[in-house]
Amino acid sequence: MLLRSAILALSLTLFSVPLTAQATKTAAPEKPVAIRAAVLIDGVAAQPRHNVLIVIRGNHIESVSEGGTPPAGATVINFGPNQTVLPGLIDTHTHIFLQGEDPAQGGYDIQLLKHPSSYRAARAVVSARRALEEGFTTLRDVETEGAGYGDVGIKEAINDGYIPGPRMFVATRAISVTGGYPLEGYNPDIEVPHGAQLGDGPVELRKITREQLANGADWIKVYMTHRSWVDKQGHLVSQPTLTLEELKAVVDEAHGQQKKVACHTYGGIGLRRALDGGCDSIEHGLALDDAAIQQMLKQGTWYVPTLGVYYTDWAPADTPDGKRDRERASEHEVSFKKALKAGVKIAFGTDMGGIPWTEPIADEFGYMVKFGMSPMDAIKAATSRAADLLDMQGELGVIAPGAFADVIAVPGNPLNNVEVLKEVNFVMKDGKVFKQQ
Repeated sequence: MLLRSAILALSLTLFSVPLTAQATKTAAPEKPVAIRAAVLIDGVAAQPRHNVLIVIRGNHIESVSEGGTPPAGATVINFGPNQTVLPGLIDTHTHIFLQGEDPAQGGYDIQLLKHPSSYRAARAVVSARRALEEGFTTLRDVETEGAGYGDVGIKEAINDGYIPGPRMFVATRAISVTGGYPLEGYNPDIEVPHGAQLGDGPVELRKITREQLANGADWIKVYMTHRSWVDKQGHLVSQPTLTLEELKAVVDEAHGQQKKVACHTYGGIGLRRALDGGCDSIEHGLALDDAAIQQMLKQGTWYVPTLGVYYTDWAPADTPDGKRDRERASEHEVSFKKALKAGVKIAFGTDMGGIPWTEPIADEFGYMVKFGMSPMDAIKAATSRAADLLDMQGELGVIAPGAFADVIAVPGNPLNNVEVLKEVNFVMKDGKVFKQQ
């Protein structure tokens, strides 16, 4: 018996040696990366910083210093005075399952009626990669437009390293009411799919919110307005959807699970309900009146304007849709300028997917600057301020110790010419170089 115990003890000792050696080997420190930036926009400072050394270890930024020496053995990446280094950009309003569908090829409806989910998922993978190639290392994707919980799957595939793409915050199916979202206009005897999850009444909508959260939603997206048109007096009118009581049920459930609610709304009754119901962000907000802006300031509501999408695909001017399209753009410009002047919190968002993913995501910067935002504030809207909206302060949208190592570079100076943000030539996400030209 004693001999058997001794042999067992010796065996355990022998087998523990290689295991201990392996553990030591695994725990070896990761090789650091050092980025020398002659010009750095760090996402926070009011002015660019110069001759900065950024040290990255693993997927986080370890240190940021003026000058300095790279750590021993570090991989060094140099950016000279003709390039600007920035944090990875954030687009807070996208749809990777939309492709800016051509009306001549069936428009919005064809993707729900014809394309299988695998086809749409394949196209979403391409959209995600394109976003990363353009320097957008984080997306808030605000619903799948009839593709169910496909965004959760894309997010998981990115996180697990199977496909390249940005860090994803997803809203899954989105919420509206009966008569509040397409597909529409078909034989009422035929049940057709809808782009959002529809329900009616506070009880049903609370249940839908719980379902979406249980299935992986990071945000809840609600459509508070639907169709819009120009009335006889020439005013833009938007159809309201959820009642105040219905929205409050959604918001209460989401906030109870420490999640936020994004509300698509143009103006009028739907906008008032969205604000009274406690929405965390107003998406689009084409017709913000003075009362709405004051309420947004008081409540700390975010504004994600998505300007550029309303300047595409206008119908002929002499048609009802054409008048609507032009009035949308006209009112939107006024709303953005008023919100900007008042100091409403603004985050960068594009509605990509409504715009084909083949178009530059950074086009939105040009509209923001054209309508009065400084280039630096437009960049902050897509970096540190967007991170604030996502509750990722200090982790995303900044070049600072402890932040995720999401770093991009562009040729030239975006403060002199914001268009250079379309020419991203270096992308690092999570400490790994994805693009380097």
